[in-house]
Amino acid sequence: MSSGTFSQIYIQLVFVVKGRENLLKKTFREEVFKYMSGIVKAKGQKSIIINGVEDHVHLFIGLKPSMRLSDLVRDIKNNTTNFINEKRFVVGKFAWQEGYSAFSYSQSQIDNVYKYILNQETHHEKKSFKEEYLELLKRFEIDYQEEYLFEFYGDE
Repeated sequence: MSSGTFSQIYIQLVFVVKGRENLLKKTFREEVFKYMSGIVKAKGQKSIIINGVEDHVHLFIGLKPSMRLSDLVRDIKNNTTNFINEKRFVVGKFAWQEGYSAFSYSQSQIDNVYKYILNQETHHEKKSFKEEYLELLKRFEIDYQEEYLFEFYGDE
């Protein structure tokens, strides 16, 4: 990175528990999200807010161009999988589904995205994950094929 490079890229990441199982229980969820935040910071990136519900998580980060987003997501998913399994937070093996989604935002949108992620539990009392996810894809004009979306058991 040259001395004349300055940037701040704001990204919302969304990824899902394998099989959309409701494994991220309230009893340990906060500990997992704090652990995720620590991974983001250890990689030299900015953790703005991390929150979610039983079957998926939203991370809002400030990304520096020195790191590939796919590498950061891989490290977060691998490390949290190991953390959850080592702590025996779930019966059996915990895993994340393959893939993730990333949505970029401008500086002026930070407050709204922060509040949206902060209020995930309330938000999902009114709207399913599938509804939320399809709205994000539509809002960001992302072309997708149904067969490549996250598994949406029980949301039909």
